[in-house]
Amino acid sequence: MFGVVSREALVAGDGLSFLRGIIDGTQPAPPFAEAMDFDLVEAEEGRVVFTGRPSARFFNPLGTIHGGWTATILDSAMACAAHSTLKPGEGYTTLEMKLNYVRPVMPDTGTVRCEGRLIHRGGSVITSEGRLVDGQGKLLAHGTETCLVFPAKKMGT
Repeated sequence: MFGVVSREALVAGDGLSFLRGIIDGTQPAPPFAEAMDFDLVEAEEGRVVFTGRPSARFFNPLGTIHGGWTATILDSAMACAAHSTLKPGEGYTTLEMKLNYVRPVMPDTGTVRCEGRLIHRGGSVITSEGRLVDGQGKLLAHGTETCLVFPAKKMGT
């Protein structure tokens, strides 16, 4: 199930419950996850895991998976690690992201695993890190992210 929930539904509960709702199907996964062919598969406070399936439809002109696909799954994991710490009524947005591409991602890489972990949760700033690995655990890319937390009433529409 893919879709967008209302802002009210998004902030009514805590962030971890919302993410677990995506996993168990009581909340829709965001539409871009369908387009990018990856899924949220694990969520606990401060840690999430996505799995993704790189395919030729994500090729760049060089014949490798576009770095934007890798950036998107890493951003999702790092941001959702932050999201997992939100209290009811809190919103957040990404302020900064830094990525390192270690190895090329190819369709024959197979299903990849992307783990996002909390580094620090402050009152208004959250930092997290992410690692993208292949099926054998070989590192493909990694990064860090900084998010800003704010009362949901300040969220844009």
